[in-house]
Amino acid sequence: MVDVGLLSLLDVLPDPTTGAVPSVAERYHSLVHLAVEAEQAGFSSLGVGEHHFSHYALPSPFLVLSYAAAATRTIGLGTSVTLLANADPVRIAEDLATLDVLSDGRAEATFARGVDVNTMTAFGIGSVDELRPRFEEHLRLVLRLLTEDEVSWEGHYRAPLHRVHLEPRPVQQPHPRINIGGGLSTVSADLAADLGLPFVLPSLFRFPADYRAIVERYRERMIGNGFADRVSVTFPCYLHVAPTSQQARQRWRPYFENYVEFASMVRSAGARSFDFDVLIEGPAVCGSPAEAVDRLGAMAEELGLSRLLVLIDAGGIPTAMVDEVIALTGAEIIPALG
Repeated sequence: MVDVGLLSLLDVLPDPTTGAVPSVAERYHSLVHLAVEAEQAGFSSLGVGEHHFSHYALPSPFLVLSYAAAATRTIGLGTSVTLLANADPVRIAEDLATLDVLSDGRAEATFARGVDVNTMTAFGIGSVDELRPRFEEHLRLVLRLLTEDEVSWEGHYRAPLHRVHLEPRPVQQPHPRINIGGGLSTVSADLAADLGLPFVLPSLFRFPADYRAIVERYRERMIGNGFADRVSVTFPCYLHVAPTSQQARQRWRPYFENYVEFASMVRSAGARSFDFDVLIEGPAVCGSPAEAVDRLGAMAEELGLSRLLVLIDAGGIPTAMVDEVIALTGAEIIPALG
C-alpha cells in the first residue's frame, strides 16, 4: 500500500506543439485548479517546490498553498521543498503553523538545504560550507518552536530568542508532518533518522535503484534509533498516462523532452541519461494505466516507499491534458496501489 501525492514545480515553459506560453499568473491559478482536481481524484497530497530567479516561478510556496487551502477540504498541502538554510526559521515555523490553521490540519513541509549558489548568494550566505550547518540549526529550531510553549535559544546564524511563544499554534500535534529532503549524500538521511523524520528523495533524472543504498541506510538508522514505526520514504517521479501506451508516448514525448531540456541545466545531478526512451524506463512512467500501476508498484516495492509523488504538469503541457491524466490516475491507478 502506497499513497500517491501530486508534485508541481510550477515551470513556466512554452507549449512545444503550439508555442503558447502561459503567464505566471495563469500558472499560479492553474496550480489551485490542480489542487482541486487532485483532491477530487483521490490524491493524498499536493507538494509544491520553492525556486528563485528562474523559469520555476514559485518562490513562496506557503502563500500559494494558503490560497489552495481555501479551495480544498481534504488534500494534504505541503512544500517540496522549502530551502530552509536560506530562510529565517522563526518565520518558516510561523508560516507552516499558519497554513496548518487555515487548512484545518492539512499542512506539511519538506525541508532541504538547497545547493544553488546564485540563490544562496542572493540570500546573504557567503559560503557553500555554511549551508549544511545552517540547515541543521534552522531545522532543530523550527521543531522546538512548533512543539514547545516557550523557546529560549542561541545559535550561530540568527539573533538569540528569549521566551518566544509561537503563534498561531499548529492544529496537528505535536507538529505538522515535517520531511527531510535529501539525495545521494548520507548526511541528510542520517539527520532525518536521528530526528525520527520522514525522508524524501529528490526529483532528479535518476533511477530508483540509484537510491537503494541511501534508503537502506536511512531505514536501518531509523530502526536503530527506535523509530521503526516512523520509517517513511517518498520518491518523486514523472508520470503520464493515456488509454493506451502508444498514445501516452506519442503525445507526452514533446512535453517531457521540453521539460528535460530546461531542467537538465539546473537539475542534472549526475543523471544517467536525458534520452526520452531511457528515462521512461527509469524515473519517468509513461503508458496505459495498467502499465503505470506495474511500474509504480515496482518502484514502491524496490525502495519500500510509503508515498509516491507524481509530477504531471511539466513542460508546457496543456491544462486539459493534465486534467485528463489526473482523472485517469484517480480512477485506475490510485485504487490499485492503495
